[in-house]
Amino acid sequence: MTSHMRWMWCVVRKELLDIARDRRTLFMALLLGPLMYPLLMLGMNFMAEKRMKTEQDRLLEVPVIGAEHAPNLVAHLGTLGIRAIDAPADLDAAIAGQDIDVAIEIPASFAQDWHAGRPATVEIISDSTRRNAETPTRRVRNAVTAYGQQVGTLRLLARGIDPAVVQPVAVGTRDLATEEAKRGILMAVLLPYLLILSSFIGGSYLILDATAGERERQSLEPLLATPASRGAIVSGKIAAACIIGMCSLLLTLLAFKISAQMGTSAARMLDVSFAAIGKMLLVLLPMLFVGTSLLTFLAATAKSMKEAQSHIVWLMLLPMVPSFVLMVNPIKTELWQFAVPFLAQNQLLLKIIRAEPVAPEVWGVYLAASLALAAVLWLLAVWRYRQETLAVAG
Repeated sequence: MTSHMRWMWCVVRKELLDIARDRRTLFMALLLGPLMYPLLMLGMNFMAEKRMKTEQDRLLEVPVIGAEHAPNLVAHLGTLGIRAIDAPADLDAAIAGQDIDVAIEIPASFAQDWHAGRPATVEIISDSTRRNAETPTRRVRNAVTAYGQQVGTLRLLARGIDPAVVQPVAVGTRDLATEEAKRGILMAVLLPYLLILSSFIGGSYLILDATAGERERQSLEPLLATPASRGAIVSGKIAAACIIGMCSLLLTLLAFKISAQMGTSAARMLDVSFAAIGKMLLVLLPMLFVGTSLLTFLAATAKSMKEAQSHIVWLMLLPMVPSFVLMVNPIKTELWQFAVPFLAQNQLLLKIIRAEPVAPEVWGVYLAASLALAAVLWLLAVWRYRQETLAVAG
């Protein structure tokens, strides 16, 4: 056992010295994620906040067909920053071409229905599939709805009827979500995927070069010819890659903490305490072992460095699976989910983001399942390293 550990640490030092000589690769492995991911998250939050404020405050020009049928409604919209303009000849084409976000059509029967006390129809025309038209459409719809409610209230008062009579049930809302959970909505969309991806392929720079790269350069055979056991060699390479991946992951989490504290008002609401970062690190470390062990096995089966690098394409898609599944089919959290790779990390990160307590049995199931998977992948990598054909370049 002592000789096994000694050989393993010799391999660790060798791999770390090799990657340290390649400063560009070391920069990509350690600093690219910590620099890019916080900028991406905070940049998206900043642009979303800026767009929301701009859309809510700016003067909105809305084409209105039949404005002469409801002059009071048009005047009411003007007080809310919605100015009526003439509609183009082909309104449908203008909306389809994104020249217009939303329009209003008031039929000729509006005045007749209005005076008869019947519901007067107002059509709001928009394309529901266009995200940039959501806010203008919502502004127009809320303004028209508020106008109808205001007129209805005045009609009841004119007839001596209390408007509360038509509201026999008052619906109230009591939101049980904590402030931490509300703040976590901003992080729940992208942060789990980015962190899982960072941990899953965080050691890819080193491990691909340490196996497929050395095999292609024919420098792996001398290492395999040493008295070191294949298990010690594999463990040393995986440990070196995990050290690099863990440093990159820790820097990424610290970068999120610093950038959130220096960001916009929404970013400052994020839970970036050291306790939350510590829990996230505990969740992501087993995924780092799993990803590095899997990459070691795949790189050992590849015939060249290019073939080994091609695996990164589909490996980057795996962390997306639980995010897409939960987006399309939200499910309640159950204990068995914490034994499923990627889904377990996603669910745990969401709990931490929402500042929810994680039960001890959840931690037990997650750590046992993830470490068992890492052990199986490690055994597969050792099995592949024991094959003599590994030392022969493709």
